[in-house]
This record gives sequence, structure tokens and C-alpha cells, in this order.
Amino acid sequence: MNIIVFGATGGVGQSVVKQAIESGFKVTAFVRTPTKLQVTHENLTVIQGDAFNTAEVSAAIAGHDAVVSCLGSSQGMKQSTELQEMTKNIVMGMEEHGVKRIVYTASAGVHNELTGVSGKLIMKMLKNPLIDHRAATDLIQEHGLTFTIVRPMGLTNGAFTGQYKEAATGVPDKSKSIPRADVAHFIVKALSDAQYENASVGISS
Repeated sequence: MNIIVFGATGGVGQSVVKQAIESGFKVTAFVRTPTKLQVTHENLTVIQGDAFNTAEVSAAIAGHDAVVSCLGSSQGMKQSTELQEMTKNIVMGMEEHGVKRIVYTASAGVHNELTGVSGKLIMKMLKNPLIDHRAATDLIQEHGLTFTIVRPMGLTNGAFTGQYKEAATGVPDKSKSIPRADVAHFIVKALSDAQYENASVGISS
């Protein structure tokens, strides 16, 4: 499989690039700053570009079997439409080149699914990023793409385990934070497994 990864220099993105290559994929990393990418391999192509640039995004998507988005907003907790703007460019590029498969990394809470006092507090704290993620995921679903929405609990830099829980609705019972490397493992797995097509999956350690 030939995939392109947006947000490839972030914590999850770097792990996706590394693990996808190890799984035998051909990988294109679309990055603003190539020097931040710490992976090199004969099956890795690096394209320098800006995810806000419609033409650059579309040209990069051509010829790939699937798209992975690990994009984040530069605005942190502030109100922003960055994720939906970048996702719109990705969706347009996919439609232009007939690419149907996308795995989008959102966050637990994107469907307002966190329960209890702590869940409500988390969603209140993450209100602005979640609104932006929700608009991006709505856009993907409205365009009839074959999607997987990944909803990880809090991300850590912990060691890769390959052991985590999944939930098709809500989040797993007794959810805890999850290492970025494990989120990447799920993303790579989902690309090759039809059970994750047109699904939104909560994951946690």
C-alpha cells in the first residue's frame, strides 16, 4: 500500500511513518519542515509543502492508495478553524485524484462521548480543538470517503506496547492515556483491516 501522511513530523505522525514502513508500506511524508522528520528509508518519500496550500496538497495526494492525517492546530486551546481548513484541502485533493481511503486522527470527546464529571471537564478544556476536529470529521463523512476516525485518550510519549483497548462507540472502559506509538500502531492496522472502514474508534491503554 502506498500512503501519504499529513502531520508526519508530530509525535503520532513520526510513529506512523516508521511503523508503516516497517509493515511494508510505501510512505510519503508531507511536511512543512523536512529536518524535523527523524526517519529515513528507501520506501520513504518526503514532500515539503503547506497543508493550507490547496494545490500543493492535491499534487502530493496523486498516486496514493490512502491518506493519513495526524494534523494538529497551531492554536493550541484557542478558537481555530485550522484543522477543517487543512482537511478541506485533503478532501478536495482526494476527490480530484480518486483516492477514497482516509484515517483521520481526532481526539476522544470529538463526538461529545466522554461521560462523568472528569469527561465533561476534559471536553470543556478541549472545547475549541474538539469543535475544529468535529468540523473536519463531518467534512470527511459528507464527501463519501472511506474513513476511520481515531479518537485517542490523552497522548503520552510512553514506550510502544501494541496493547490497547478499542471502542466503536464512546471510549473503552477504565480509559487511560495512550502512548503516541500505540495510536500509530492502530492507524497502520486500520489501513489494512476492513472492519475499521467507515468507523469511529475510541482507543486507550
